[in-house]
Amino acid sequence: MRVRRALSLLAAALTALAVGAAPAPVAATPQPAAGTYTNPVTAGVVDTFPDPAMIRGADGNWYAYGTTNPIFNSRGETGEHILPVLRSPDMVHWTYAGDVYTEATRPSWWPAGTRPFAPDIHYVAGSYHLTYGLSGGGVVLLTGPTPTGPWTDHGLIATLGTGCPTNPAGTIDQSMITDTTGTHYLYWGSYDTVCVSAMNTDATRLTGPITQVLHGRRAEGSFPVRRGDHYYLFYSDAGCCQGSFSGYTVKVGRADNPRGPFYTQDGQALTDLSSKNGIVLAANGNGFAGPGHNAIQTDLSGQDWLVYHAIPSSDPDFPPVSTDDGVKPSLSKRPMMIDRLDWIDGWPVVRAGAGPSAGPQPAPVTTPVVGSTFNGPTTGWSARGGAWKVEQEPGSGGVLTQSSSDTSYYLSPQQIGGDIRAQGRLKLTGGAGGAVGLTVSDRNARNTITAWVDREHHTLAATVTNAGVATTNSVALPSTFEFGAWHEVAVEARGGTLTAEVSDDGLRDAQATVTVNLSGPKLQPGRIGVASTAAPAAADNLSAVPLYQPVTSRVAEPAPGVLLPGYSDDFTGTGRPEAVDPAWTWVRGGAATATEGGGTLTWPTQAAELYLGDNTAPVLLRDAPPGDFLVETKLAFDGTKAAQQAGILLYGNDDRYFKLVHSVLPMTAGNGAVFQQTEFDKEGDRPTTIPPTPVFNGPMFGGPPGATTWLRLAYHHNPGTGADDVREASSTDGVHWSWGGTWSLPHQGPLKIGVVSMNTPGATAVFDYVHTFTTAG
Repeated sequence: MRVRRALSLLAAALTALAVGAAPAPVAATPQPAAGTYTNPVTAGVVDTFPDPAMIRGADGNWYAYGTTNPIFNSRGETGEHILPVLRSPDMVHWTYAGDVYTEATRPSWWPAGTRPFAPDIHYVAGSYHLTYGLSGGGVVLLTGPTPTGPWTDHGLIATLGTGCPTNPAGTIDQSMITDTTGTHYLYWGSYDTVCVSAMNTDATRLTGPITQVLHGRRAEGSFPVRRGDHYYLFYSDAGCCQGSFSGYTVKVGRADNPRGPFYTQDGQALTDLSSKNGIVLAANGNGFAGPGHNAIQTDLSGQDWLVYHAIPSSDPDFPPVSTDDGVKPSLSKRPMMIDRLDWIDGWPVVRAGAGPSAGPQPAPVTTPVVGSTFNGPTTGWSARGGAWKVEQEPGSGGVLTQSSSDTSYYLSPQQIGGDIRAQGRLKLTGGAGGAVGLTVSDRNARNTITAWVDREHHTLAATVTNAGVATTNSVALPSTFEFGAWHEVAVEARGGTLTAEVSDDGLRDAQATVTVNLSGPKLQPGRIGVASTAAPAAADNLSAVPLYQPVTSRVAEPAPGVLLPGYSDDFTGTGRPEAVDPAWTWVRGGAATATEGGGTLTWPTQAAELYLGDNTAPVLLRDAPPGDFLVETKLAFDGTKAAQQAGILLYGNDDRYFKLVHSVLPMTAGNGAVFQQTEFDKEGDRPTTIPPTPVFNGPMFGGPPGATTWLRLAYHHNPGTGADDVREASSTDGVHWSWGGTWSLPHQGPLKIGVVSMNTPGATAVFDYVHTFTTAG
């Protein structure tokens, strides 16, 4: 640590100002009011809100942006709203705030039939940057002074010709981030490649090389964030929009810089041509399918929240909807959801691994214990050493300003201490030097703590003044940092450590972070506020609340209990499996090449299928036990050609089953390249389309398969929904398991345990065993 002369002189000046001043009144630290929410948070407001992005506006409200969809279909509207916008005071209670475009204002240069997709919102260089994708491919940028515009159209900033080898319509699903050098980056791509490129200083066009950072079967919806020393790339795979057959799953990789390479927690590169683990969120059988296409928002306590959409399984599909791209016979309803995002051992997961919530949950902290948006009276706030006043600013409402270059503080009437998080919007409004700061604990001028955005030294500094002695730690700000633009400063005190960060918009992508030790084991109660020296300054949306308490351990996963020998087979015989163990039976007469020997069942793939109306593949079946159970197999598979697959299933009939296989799938725009996938399918009727669909199939993707892969299916009859819930897991060593999502189908009688090896000939499946257990955990 080093003592900064300038800020020491500031402390001395304020000490002189405080001579003879009465001590501030000490108020008991209030606690935030308890509140709850229930997903989906847009229920009763809009019918659907796909691909949501969210930001806190300068006026203190939260704004959400969604994909073009029929948001008011239930009110009798027959068409869609183009990029609808919602507003909320608390991330829970939402109202409709309009659309980015109306049919009358849609750009004339859009190709015919365009439906804008997946907006992203950030605050950069003094303006809101709203990007969206065109349904035929292409990323468009708008900028505006407020979260609702008016918008300036910058046109296409990325096209297929830009250089990311997605499929023709895959230049969509963009999101921005700013790194610690102040460089802005844009990520985009879909089906099956995601790329990143740096942007210019004002984030209005791409510059420099394009880097491929992700390959994934049906991967899309990337969203980057920075936490600590790492960059995290969230994305969704397996398909967003097929009602209760949507297999969307949110996954993540981590890197040391925005260009990657990104890896999962098991060391798998996101550019590997295989399915990935790193699962953040997957369906859990509680009535919501296809959770995905996420953004992230942070509440006032510092708790992160995953913002995403999911499909209510009980009411998943719209009736036919007229769109600018023709009539859509089966659009899925995808309302907006939020759930707590935990960081456990450096990796994000929703609700410690419990997945989407369906009942009442503790709500985000959005009301300050101490603070103000300055949109109303500032009773009890007081200045020390300067003149502050509230002025009106378009898009912000009331803003606190100090027009002189005096050294001064403006402080709250209440005190708060202990583990807290304080934050505020700050900027310098004139002059050539000076500093503006967020004060997080002011007991008097000799005992105060402030995080400074220091233009004179071009740093973010944290200063602890204890008994008149000021100790400052500082870090350099990016060379492009604009001190005259609004920035969000957040300070967290936990125990005896204080950490301050500055970002463009409070989305936690810090451009600088500094840590300083406190003078004691915890933050002493003091007033919060804003400080400035040597330049005019402005502040807004000041708040302090108790700091969130992190969740540090995951919920338990299903585990095998007691082995059930009557429902298991170690393949220790020789010859046909049904001859060795008559518990096995065949659908379609058996496969002559499936034989036991040497402790395995060996079964080459054949030109046959089990998919929709093509039910030609042999299926080896045996009874499943009553009640909940877990079935596991160890599979060696050497597939290299598209559609080859082998694995296990829970089978009701040819058109009703759950199937978990090691499969080989083609890569879109991959010049013949294939993915090695852990593929988890469900097949059944889809009665919610108009007309009803007799047989439908949906995939979900789990962790990576290996030359040998262990596969598990955990069966649970859900008495609350009346459904058969089946969850998948895979492993490449038989010890460490990657648990994925849950498929659900209405219960229609007992299922059987099955084995398949099928589709394109030329591969061989070798099963070591099929073991069935009771379920523990």
